[in-house]
Amino acid sequence: MNFRIEKDVLGEVEVPSNVYWGINTQRAIKNFQISGKTFPQIFIQSLAQLKKACLQTNIELDLIDKDKGNAILKSINEILEEDKHLDQFPIDIFQTGSGTQTNMNMNEVLANRANEILGYPIGKKHPVHPNDHVNKGQSSNDVIPSTMHISALHMIQKLFPTLERLVEHLDNKIKEFKDIVKVGRTHLQDAVPIPLSLEFEVYKKQIETNIERLQNTCNELYYIPIGGTALGTGLNTHKDFAKLTVSHLSKITNLLFKVNPVKAEGIASHNSIVKVSGNLRLLALSLLKMANDIRWMGSGPRAGLSELILPQNEPGSSIMPGKINPTQAEALIQVCIQVIGNDSIVSYGEAYGSILDLNICKPLMIINLIESIEILIGGINSFINYCLLDLKANTEQINEQLERMLMTITRLTPIIGYDKCSEIAQRAYKEGKSCKVVIKEMGLKIDNLDEILDPKKMV
Repeated sequence: MNFRIEKDVLGEVEVPSNVYWGINTQRAIKNFQISGKTFPQIFIQSLAQLKKACLQTNIELDLIDKDKGNAILKSINEILEEDKHLDQFPIDIFQTGSGTQTNMNMNEVLANRANEILGYPIGKKHPVHPNDHVNKGQSSNDVIPSTMHISALHMIQKLFPTLERLVEHLDNKIKEFKDIVKVGRTHLQDAVPIPLSLEFEVYKKQIETNIERLQNTCNELYYIPIGGTALGTGLNTHKDFAKLTVSHLSKITNLLFKVNPVKAEGIASHNSIVKVSGNLRLLALSLLKMANDIRWMGSGPRAGLSELILPQNEPGSSIMPGKINPTQAEALIQVCIQVIGNDSIVSYGEAYGSILDLNICKPLMIINLIESIEILIGGINSFINYCLLDLKANTEQINEQLERMLMTITRLTPIIGYDKCSEIAQRAYKEGKSCKVVIKEMGLKIDNLDEILDPKKMV
C-alpha cells in the first residue's frame, strides 16, 4: 500500500494514498480499535445533509467563495445522491464522546474530494481546508447532536409505515375473528368468555397509541442546536447562521427543523433522544405482549391451548420429527428485549454522560437508538409476513374449551348469589361436569338457563 505523509500539531502520520480521509481520521483508526462497528449509512448521510445546509448558509452569507463552495457541494451530493464515498468513514463508534473524530472524518473527506474536483492533490488541505471551510461556523459540539436528531427522525419516518402496516393487518384479523368467542384467561386461569377479536383489538389499540406517542416525540427532535458551536456559546459563527441553516436543512430533508432557543441544552444533554428511546421501549413492550400472547394461544398442538394455528415455516427440532415452533413470535420477543436493553444504554448515556457542559456519550446513544428502530422495522415486518398474515383460529378447539368452561356461572351471580355460584363451579370442577348439569342435579329452578349460560350471550 502506498502512503502520503500528513502533518498536524502532534506530528506526522502516514495516510493511505488512495483514501479521502486525512490525518485526524487516521489517528482515530489507530487509537480506537475497539468494536469494529462503524456508524451506519443513515447517520453518515444525515451528517452530510447537515454539512450541505451549513455550506449553503456560508455561501449565502459570502463566507465561502463560490468555487470552493461548489466543489464542496459536489462532494456532498456524491454522498447523498450517488451513495459514493460511504466506505470512507471507518472510525469505530466507540470514540470520543462528542463524536469529534466522525465530524472531522466528514470534514476531511469532503475537503479532499473538493480539492480533487478543483484539480489539486488530496492531503494538502489546500485550497479547501477541512476546518476552515467545510467546518466553518460549526463545532462537533453542535454538529453531532444535530445529526443525532436528523438521523433519528429519518429512522422514525421509516418506522411509521411499518407500524401502520401492522395496524392494518391486526384490523384484518379483528374482522376475521369477529364472531369467534373463546375462554378468557386471567392469572393463566379460566375466566369469562371473550371474543377472540377483542384480544386483537387490544394489540391494535396499543400500536395506535405508540404511533401517537412517537409522533408527539418527533416535535422535540425538530429542535437542533446548530449554530451553538462550542458549548452552545455561538463562538465564531455568524449571527444568522443558525436560522439560515435550519431553513436550508428543512428543504434538504423535508423535515421542519427549528433552532433550539437554548443551544447549550441540546449540547450538554440529550433528553429528547432519551424520550424517543423510552417510547420505543413502550412500543417494544406492546409488541412483546402481542407476540407472547399469540405464542401462548398457539401452544400445542395437543397439550397446549391450541386456540390459534400458527403458520408452519420451518421444522422446529433437530431431534423431534414433525415439531413446529412459534419462531416468528420468538424472534420478535428477542427484538423487543434488545430494544429494552438499548433503552437502558441510552438512559445511562444521558445519566453518566451529561456532565456539566457536554454530554460525552453521543455516539453510544445514537447508535443504540438507530439499532432499536432498525430491528423493530425488520422484526415487525417479519412477524407480519410469516406469522400474522396466515394466522388462523382453531375454532374446533376453541368451541370445545368453551363447552367445558366453568366461569359462565358468573352470569348467575345476580340471580342466585356469589356463594351458590361458587359452590356450583367447585362441584362441577371436582366431578368433571358442566355447570348446567350440576344446577339440574341440585334441583335449582332457573328460567331460561340455556340462554343465560350461553357463552356467546356474555360478550
